[in-house]
Amino acid sequence: MTFTKPLFALLLGFICFSAHAEKITVAAAADLKFAMDELTQAFNKANPTDKVEVTYGSSGKFHTQIQQGAPYDMFFSADIAFPKELVKTGLASSEVIPYAIGRIVLWSATQDASKMTLASLADPKITRIAIANPKHAPYGKRAEEALRAGGLWEAVQPKLVYGENISQTAQFALTGNAQVSVIALSLAVHPELSGKGGYWLIPDNLHQRLEQGFVITKRAENSPLAKRFAEYVSSKPARSVMTKFGFVLPDDSVRK
Repeated sequence: MTFTKPLFALLLGFICFSAHAEKITVAAAADLKFAMDELTQAFNKANPTDKVEVTYGSSGKFHTQIQQGAPYDMFFSADIAFPKELVKTGLASSEVIPYAIGRIVLWSATQDASKMTLASLADPKITRIAIANPKHAPYGKRAEEALRAGGLWEAVQPKLVYGENISQTAQFALTGNAQVSVIALSLAVHPELSGKGGYWLIPDNLHQRLEQGFVITKRAENSPLAKRFAEYVSSKPARSVMTKFGFVLPDDSVRK
């Protein structure tokens, strides 16, 4: 078979494009939904031959899935302990990179949560309170810690509705399946939620710090795209996006 010069040039260009195009799949904690969407959109636009796709969910469940061989190239966890464990067990190909410190808030779509405190949750008029499942969601675990520290856990436990992750927890309150929820500040400040009932920032001395970190998994050990995306997430432009969504930045996370 012979090719004309224009067709040959087209085929050669396609082969070169395919050779350089790369795709990675990122597992990210649900509190990153709005911030990571903005980051990946900007990165993919600047790198049109590559593709970064993100799946959001519970950090604890992603940790388990990666241990079981799930095909994720990078893991952004709401609890830095999970990626640290992957490093210890040889399932990561990079060091753990801290990227943010999260905060938890009271949020409601129907009430002015900005005028609430944790004590408000004991009000008999509030019958359904949503938190992420403490068994595998770091934000849920911190919510439980705060409620216990405030002496309210026993009183509110019968009212609790558990979300699989912090995004679903916010959805419970947004749709009326809960009157109030304990969610990530990074979700509460997004226009989709901030125009509703407001939020109250839960004092961070009531719970352990939500230090968050990411790793490149062993699966992506030889992936140039994973390394470039890691560098991008640690850059100043990316950090400014994280700040916009209410994340506190670790001093050593800004590399550029």
